[in-house]
Amino acid sequence: MKSKGSLLLAVVVALCMGACGGGSGDKESKGKFAPPPVAKPLTFEEAKADWKNQKGLGPVTNVDLGELDDALAARGKEIYELKCTACHSPENEKLGPAPKGILERRTPEWIMNMILNPEEMAMKDPIGRGLLTKYNTVMANQGLSQDDARAVLEYFRTLK
Repeated sequence: MKSKGSLLLAVVVALCMGACGGGSGDKESKGKFAPPPVAKPLTFEEAKADWKNQKGLGPVTNVDLGELDDALAARGKEIYELKCTACHSPENEKLGPAPKGILERRTPEWIMNMILNPEEMAMKDPIGRGLLTKYNTVMANQGLSQDDARAVLEYFRTLK
């Protein structure tokens, strides 16, 4: 009688282990119920090295620069002088980076997304996080429209 009970207990334990996924614990043994692997976010240095592929986080996904638009750049300069000069100087670092030469280290989409969405960029974008670490502040959201941000970007194109 004791052997039938032991046999029954062994069968129950074996079934439970199989049903609970007992085994080696590697991903292959878990099958379709394993969570998908999470991609490691880029570091600041990795994103900075790959800046030509970084568009940032926000509404802007594509910018066609075309020929320099002097009227748009003049409007952008006015916006920049009104909204940005408390923290930025065109040619020198201040509380934030200088925009001179920015298009040689950031994409137009990234620049516009940083202007339009600075809070999320500082928290989730690898370059934005690196700038937050360097300058120890999140860029103020000036509430610019996409058209205003595009004008500021056009002004940045004149700073060479």
